Amino acid sequence: MKRRTGIYGGTFDPIHTGHVQLGEALLSSDLLDELWYMVSPQNPFKVGCRLLDDDARIRLARLAIQENERLHVSDFEFHLPRPSYMLHTLQNLEQTFPDREFLLVIGADNWQRFPRWYHHEEILSHYRIIIFPRPGCTIQEPLAPGVQVACTPLLDISSTEIRHRIHSDSTYSGQGLPPAVWEEIRNKGYYIHDEQD
Repeated sequence: MKRRTGIYGGTFDPIHTGHVQLGEALLSSDLLDELWYMVSPQNPFKVGCRLLDDDARIRLARLAIQENERLHVSDFEFHLPRPSYMLHTLQNLEQTFPDREFLLVIGADNWQRFPRWYHHEEILSHYRIIIFPRPGCTIQEPLAPGVQVACTPLLDISSTEIRHRIHSDSTYSGQGLPPAVWEEIRNKGYYIHDEQD
């Protein structure tokens, strides 16, 4: 039987406790055998936005999940043409790791935008999809075959808000970030001088 590997894509700028808790909840629900945080070099919907350096975001993500051996961080998309499209990522993953079944993990907010994704119908026809709830986002039923909703906690934590607080709030002390991630951000001075878009 193939190993069920969830692919959770994002810029993770920075990764936060909500991302980690979601991964742990998905593993606890027995929907997956492992989860890969697929750190994206450029989200096609965020072209032109400034991101923290690729290597820095990868390191922060690895620091965040270092205590859970079934959570992994991947830079696979860094070696694919940019901007990165999830269909191409999944196809290349299948070719590279034939012993795994890859499932796409997306939030309800991304599910609402899914019809705008590059060749979304091909993703639907070839891959299973797990949707996790997001605050303020309704998931319309019935869902397509191969699509299911995970019973995970609603976590209202935002990378955008964390970046803003690091930049503008001198009293901020890492709320919403794994301790090792906050320590690295603080030591390196990430997000302090330039607020990211």
